[in-house]
Amino acid sequence: MKKTSKILSLVLAGALALSVTGCSSAPAETTAAATEAATTAEATTAAETTTAAETTAEATEAEASGEAYKIGVIQYIQHTALDASNEGFIAALDDAGIDYVVDQQNASGEQANCLTIAEKLVSDGNDLILAIATPAAQAVAGVTEDIPILVTAVTDPAGSGLVNDNANPGVNVSGTSDLTPVKEQIELLHQLLPDAKNVGLLYCSAESNSEIQIAMAKEACDAIGLSYEEYTVPGSNEIQTVVESMVGKVDVIYSPTDNVIAAGMATVAMVANDNGIPCIVGEAGMVEAGGLATYGIDYYQLGYMAGEQAIEILTNGADVTAMPIGYLPAERCALTVNKTTADTLGVDISGLQNAEIVE
Repeated sequence: MKKTSKILSLVLAGALALSVTGCSSAPAETTAAATEAATTAEATTAAETTTAAETTAEATEAEASGEAYKIGVIQYIQHTALDASNEGFIAALDDAGIDYVVDQQNASGEQANCLTIAEKLVSDGNDLILAIATPAAQAVAGVTEDIPILVTAVTDPAGSGLVNDNANPGVNVSGTSDLTPVKEQIELLHQLLPDAKNVGLLYCSAESNSEIQIAMAKEACDAIGLSYEEYTVPGSNEIQTVVESMVGKVDVIYSPTDNVIAAGMATVAMVANDNGIPCIVGEAGMVEAGGLATYGIDYYQLGYMAGEQAIEILTNGADVTAMPIGYLPAERCALTVNKTTADTLGVDISGLQNAEIVE
């Protein structure tokens, strides 16, 4: 199907043309020359108005005819990592030069909103839907078996019930996984905090992706000889209370790429840092929000990979059911450390090599 110029630009052009039109009154003694000029101006204004109306009509007709790819995006919650995935996805579409209109929706961390948005995106007849984070992906996958769905920032699509197999989905879902090097993150914790014995595993109990990573963290702690205890929150409102309950019980907090904790990381860091408890976290945005350090993936690149998959599906007819889940290779992971947090906690980071330092 041939695609034309972006619909939104046409509508904007029409609106701009309309905005420059106006009306004015001339005094009774207006000369013939002035009258002629006014008449010419009115004719010009009328022509501009007609052009604007034609442009708007053209945009509406083009959108109605489906000449631009219609893409729906549902993002579970707003925080640095998921925002970066979203931006990377759009960048890949733009770099490919395809014509599209996108409907951006954010569920604000509410599962009920996810279902409402998912149903809307399906009923709108989008050509493809991008779901960012596991709760959003599960909502969309539950309401359509026909529209191609791409997911990103989902740790284990198969483990979350989204696909039959990560290597061969077998359903209308594929995308990219944000499986992070949990073992290496726990090893980083031990390297930076060799005296730490008790680890508080902090995550949202409603996120299956977090449960998968916490299981991996437990294995890594067992291998090193660290003890641990789980601390879960059902939602963002309980974060401060739960973190406060950890004071005096844990030496360090570990939180994976959990969407609720990531969105509330400033609260976690405020309580933890004030009480001398370092936080090793799942991704760089959580470090920027006050966590101590991470060894994690680039979410922008993760979203960009999903965008490349979308291009294959939309323009080349790739079969989403046979498209393997994509992963960022380990060499694309990066060490990020918050110097301000390290100084506050008295943690020596001088021995870290090739670390990205944030403050």
